[in-house]
Amino acid sequence: MTRIKTTHVGSLPRSQDVVDFIFARENETPFDQAEFDACMTSAVSETVRKQVEAGVDIVSDGETSKISYATYVKDRYTGFAGDSPRNAPADLKMFPGFLKRLADDGGTPQYARPMCVGQVVSKGQGELEKDIANLKAAMAEHGAERGFMNAASPGVISLFLQNDYYKNREAYLAALADAMKTEYETIVGSGLDLQLDCPDLALSRHMLFTDLSDEEFIKVANMHVEALNHALSDVPADKVRVHICWGNYEGPHCCDIPMSKMFDTLMATKSRYVLFETSNPRHGHEWTTFRDRKGDIPDDKVLVPGVVDTTTNFVEHPELVAERIARFVDIVGAERVLAGSDCGFGTFAGFGAIDPDIAYAKLTSLSEGAVLVS
Repeated sequence: MTRIKTTHVGSLPRSQDVVDFIFARENETPFDQAEFDACMTSAVSETVRKQVEAGVDIVSDGETSKISYATYVKDRYTGFAGDSPRNAPADLKMFPGFLKRLADDGGTPQYARPMCVGQVVSKGQGELEKDIANLKAAMAEHGAERGFMNAASPGVISLFLQNDYYKNREAYLAALADAMKTEYETIVGSGLDLQLDCPDLALSRHMLFTDLSDEEFIKVANMHVEALNHALSDVPADKVRVHICWGNYEGPHCCDIPMSKMFDTLMATKSRYVLFETSNPRHGHEWTTFRDRKGDIPDDKVLVPGVVDTTTNFVEHPELVAERIARFVDIVGAERVLAGSDCGFGTFAGFGAIDPDIAYAKLTSLSEGAVLVS
């Protein structure tokens, strides 16, 4: 059988030195730029070393230099200021005691979410080029042959950095797509794979669009995909990964829109690789959607199911990981399956449910499970 290769969604735990520098920048506290850059270079090297040691085939920089997977754009593009409204997910609002406990225990990340108040224009690709150089140097140093870099989709930017400038959502998405296009092309042009993080295609249903029906939301999500595909118009699909997500937090998740309703939207993305949750208790059963709609999976799609959960410190047994992978091998064949994670392990700098050492133990178990299938 073809060997099942392994990867993950992207973000990984950051060291305290990295977190301190990121929040110095976030809070506009003076810091030495050369020391910042040196810290990021060293941290990315260590992050790649740990991935290789854990048996990960397709590595990332762990999103080391970013405050978060979406709001980093405020530092690299003009047009953002102030603060956006905070919308707690609908499932957490259903259980106010649990929501209060999360807040009291520091269980919600603190970071700026400015509004879009002006034209969105790139400040240049300098910060991105530093990230690319750090990842490629670390890959060369530690023998990783293939890497990917995350970027925010137009839709997820519109979810967290809400619009107060463009005439409507469609115009805002179009502006974001035009602005992000060069970032996407720069990543692919460097030889890395591009991953677009798209929780707007699922999480936003119960976070921002709770007043809509599922059918109305799907129309909005499809508009997001159109904007994304426009931004990818000059990027080959075989270099693109798209990740759909219902929110990387421990919670009831009883308001999540099912994969069965988002399947067509996900498959419509201009991407070879689709990453999705199948390990956590709310979505572990949804592998059956792919089984039941096998004939609707485009022949060029590679499935990247999450076979380890990113909201619990349980380390999955390799045999359980192998069982989860095998379900998808039975559907599309081993050559069209990669083993991944449900979501990131360090979605926000300095915040995450998973102990850093346990995150890498989970990646090791993921790799061991892939070997069992192979």
